[in-house]
Amino acid sequence: MRKKVSASQDIQPENTGEQVAAGTEGSSPAAVPSEVTEARAKVAALEAELSVQKEQIDKLRDELLRRAADFENFRKVKEREAMAAGTKALENTIRELLPFVDDIKRVLLNAPRILEITAEAKPYVDGVELLKRNFDNWLAGKGVTEIRSIGMKLDVAYHEAISMVEMPDAEPETIVEEYQTGYLLGERVIRHARVIVAR
Repeated sequence: MRKKVSASQDIQPENTGEQVAAGTEGSSPAAVPSEVTEARAKVAALEAELSVQKEQIDKLRDELLRRAADFENFRKVKEREAMAAGTKALENTIRELLPFVDDIKRVLLNAPRILEITAEAKPYVDGVELLKRNFDNWLAGKGVTEIRSIGMKLDVAYHEAISMVEMPDAEPETIVEEYQTGYLLGERVIRHARVIVAR
């Protein structure tokens, strides 16, 4: 039996689902480009921001490296200044002590004559010899060495000639006598040797 369809009822075609699907497909192509454009704009904005941030990071890194290099240079300068100040203080101390070393040497040069006069002076001479050994050890520990003079050619970098004498057996400008011992601190002269030279 056939159904009667009233005039008030709408007649729907059988392929209604297909048309709806087609309508949906038809409307999406217009929506997709808009979303893609929006996404691309966001990506471009993020890339631009990332580029700015990278530039900022590079600037900060360069600044940090410069500051680190400046600090390292400053530290090295201060270390050199501290070492120079320490060396200068040690040099001054040694210069002040050298006259005492000279006096001890003079005492020991006269010791044989003193011992000839009285044998009771021997303990005192031994004490002075011990004092000289202690001074020599202390000076050596600080890097102080005596400047060689007798028999050497006069070298104004190390020697100061205070007199010239006729010495037929010696070559001219050869040191024949040392009046005062000179000293080096490392390679630096802290006191020139005062010497007598052959003419």
